[in-house]
Amino acid sequence: MSSFVLSTDMKRVVRQSKFRHVFGQAAKNDQCYDDIRVSRVTWDSTFCSVNPKFVAIIVEASGGGAFLVLPLHKTGRIDKSYPSVCGHTGPVLDIEWCPHNDQVIASGSEDCTVMVWQIPENGLVTPMAEPVVALEGHSKRVGIVAWHPTARNVLVSAGCDNMIIIWNVGTGEAMISLEDEHPDVIFSVSWNRNGSLLCTACKDKSIRVIDPRKDGEKIIAEKEKAHDGARPMRAIFLSDGNVLTTGFSRMSERQLALWNTHNMEEPMTVNEMDTSNGVLLPFYDPDTNVVYLCGKGDSSIRYFEITDEAPYVHFLNTFSSKEPQRGMGYMPKRGLDVNKCEIARFFKLHERKCEPIVMTVPRKSDLFQDDLYPDTAGPDPALEAEEWFEGKNGDPIKISLKNGYVPSKSREIKVVKKNILDSKVTKNAENSAPSSKCATPAPSVVRDTFIIGCRFKPHLGRHCGMLSKSLNPELLPRRRKMAAHCSSGMG
Repeated sequence: MSSFVLSTDMKRVVRQSKFRHVFGQAAKNDQCYDDIRVSRVTWDSTFCSVNPKFVAIIVEASGGGAFLVLPLHKTGRIDKSYPSVCGHTGPVLDIEWCPHNDQVIASGSEDCTVMVWQIPENGLVTPMAEPVVALEGHSKRVGIVAWHPTARNVLVSAGCDNMIIIWNVGTGEAMISLEDEHPDVIFSVSWNRNGSLLCTACKDKSIRVIDPRKDGEKIIAEKEKAHDGARPMRAIFLSDGNVLTTGFSRMSERQLALWNTHNMEEPMTVNEMDTSNGVLLPFYDPDTNVVYLCGKGDSSIRYFEITDEAPYVHFLNTFSSKEPQRGMGYMPKRGLDVNKCEIARFFKLHERKCEPIVMTVPRKSDLFQDDLYPDTAGPDPALEAEEWFEGKNGDPIKISLKNGYVPSKSREIKVVKKNILDSKVTKNAENSAPSSKCATPAPSVVRDTFIIGCRFKPHLGRHCGMLSKSLNPELLPRRRKMAAHCSSGMG
């Protein structure tokens, strides 16, 4: 029996995975966004949202709520006078970029409103206070906003009034209101892959799977006390329809659990990790089935691979740093650099800084890695808002990342090497140039040496005087002989 356990453990240790050697690397200081006053509001959201054009960060603001929108290339120190999006009258709690338009972002605030903003193509030049549309329907602060993954202009919001509203942003109307499904504060809301279902985590320790367009009873699956701890939970859909949750045990141990929505009596697996107060924020990549867990207040990112075989959740590695994270942004797959085998990019919020962190799979080949980059969800919506509200579903329209892939040119390496050699040749030329002109300064060295040598020989003062007066270069051979004579006299 013991040998069997040992063999299974060994199999688990040497489990083959192309993501076993994924490693994280923080950006250098000149590639970070500095001098940003990250929000101090007590709400467990990411405080950051990223797309291939911009990074948006919720910041401290006097007399209302605001968030910064920075073009990705605008790294370095951010001036205090840099324009922000400042239309909310209360602190901003959550923001999210629209997956179908890289210039549209939604925000939820303590002022009980949801606002949708259109950012200029090159970023903000002046402060933006007027949204494209303000969505009013919540009676308490709005802590969650999430765009529909496949339908254009469909947005879900959840507030501390225990209500979920699904909006048609194109018309500014609240199309669906879920008022009776949650008896307490909603901690998280997640769409499934095609946007037909919602998964929620609530303060009553239950997770629920909801069909928002269904007539009558909309809750199609529910699990009470998914995690026994009182701290906030998170729940997200995986691409196969299962639900992954993070929460706390009764002993305040942080947990990661996997649930089958068709049978939620018992979890498929539960992983206990450590004891900490920080809420675990899950970020899921449906293309690679890798989940990244970022704890608020932690200084590490753990990542796991989800498979179809028991134990289903496989620990890969941990990225650790020194500074704790106050929030985290996650770049969509189409914004990654496929040349460097980058499979994830995070934007870690410090107290006054935003630091990009790149996750890479080491590969020797320079060719496009098809296994790392299967077709991924593109920016085109599969449905219009009206079609979705009528009951239609559509899977994400996928794009190949190979089309945006620019193969590295070997010529560049040659050019770099040539430049290096050129610089060395130039330096050698500079070093050799003075040697050809050293006829004039050389005597001074000899003269100085000679004078120092004669200082201790008063009877050679006559030679000293004669040589010190001889500044004519034609007398160099004679002076060298005199120097040699003096040194032999000293001996």
